[in-house]
Parts: sequence; C-alpha cells; structure tokens
Amino acid sequence: MEDFLKNVTIFDHPLIQHKVSHLCNVNTGSKEFCELVNELAMLMGYEALKDLTLKDVEVQAPLQKITTPVVAEDFTIVPILRAGLGMVDGLRSLLPTCRIGHVGMFRDEETLQPVPYYFKLPVDVADGQVIIVDPALATGVSANAAIQSIKDAGCKRIKFMCIFGAKQGLELIYKNHPDVQVYVARYSDQPLNEKGYILTAAGDAGDRVCGTCSYKPQK
Repeated sequence: MEDFLKNVTIFDHPLIQHKVSHLCNVNTGSKEFCELVNELAMLMGYEALKDLTLKDVEVQAPLQKITTPVVAEDFTIVPILRAGLGMVDGLRSLLPTCRIGHVGMFRDEETLQPVPYYFKLPVDVADGQVIIVDPALATGVSANAAIQSIKDAGCKRIKFMCIFGAKQGLELIYKNHPDVQVYVARYSDQPLNEKGYILTAAGDAGDRVCGTCSYKPQK
C-alpha cells in the first residue's frame, strides 16, 4: 500500500458504489443528484463516526429500568461551500444535535488555487470531532486550505469525507496533514484534466447540486 493511502478509507459497499454510479450519469437531474449525495453522506457517516465516545445512562424501559449507552460528545460538520452543503443533511440525520460550521472558498479558474471568502465555526468546536465534507477531492488545494484553517482554530480531531477522491488530492492531504483520516466513496488514480477535474467523477458537484449546470447531451 502506498503511504498516502494509509489514512484513507475507501468504501466498497455495494449500495455506496451503486449510488456513486448514478451520480456519475449525465442524465441524473439536480433533485436526484442531491438525494444521492445526502444518502451517500449518511452511509459513509456510519464508518466515519464509529469512534464517537459513549456514556451510560439510566432509562425506563417498558419492563424495568436499564443502563444503556448514548453518544457522549457532539461533532461538527463543516462543508466546503458550496458543493459540501449537499452532504450536510445526510450526516446530520445520524445525530441531529451536531453543529454546523462553514468554510467558503471558490477556485480561481486560472491558477486552480482556492480563494477564501467565508469562515465560521461554532464557539466550542475544538472540544469535539470535526468532519469536513466536500463531494470531490481533486487537486486537494481547497481541502488542504480548509483543514489548515480549522487547525488554526484549535481543532485537533479532524476528518475529511468526500465522494470522489483523486490520487493527487490524497497525496497532498497526506503530505501536509498526515493526522487527518480521509473517507472516500470512489478513488481514482488517473491524472486530472487541465481544469483540475476528476475524469471519472460527476463533473462540478456544486453546479449539479445547485442545478446551475447540466451535463446532459444537447438535443
């Protein structure tokens, strides 16, 4: 195994792969695309959140009082705007009490570098886990900048979740943030195109989530 894959979980579950395939289809409309992104985030969340701490509480069950575990910590979801917003509800459905932060960046189409424009985290975000979400990790520069910004805010338990992950982006994250666990639904080791997109992925996820672009063949 290559070093940069040591901290990467690549999902091979049939349901995840099935839904990713539908994401890639140019005939998948915006509504269905959003639903699939949410469903994938929820399915991936079960694995990403398996290390949440628990505590025992006493509850009154139908036949007697019992001691049973509940989640003992909050976590924070931080989408990279705008595409990352599509993954929030799926994760949030697993634990509705989680908090939401936001990192706003847009990509300079000439340099392919991220340009930050918004940053907002909950006040006590450093006390728990932070899961950064973005459907695609291609060049990795936006994810790298987002992770560094969140580290600068005092957070130490950081994870990154994406649906599509490219070798180039994963190598960059591992080089600069080897402590960050990354979760990927579909991995590509192919080179990116000249615009920094993953050729085997779903195009611009932000455009498809928001319905601002269609990849359907023109009739």
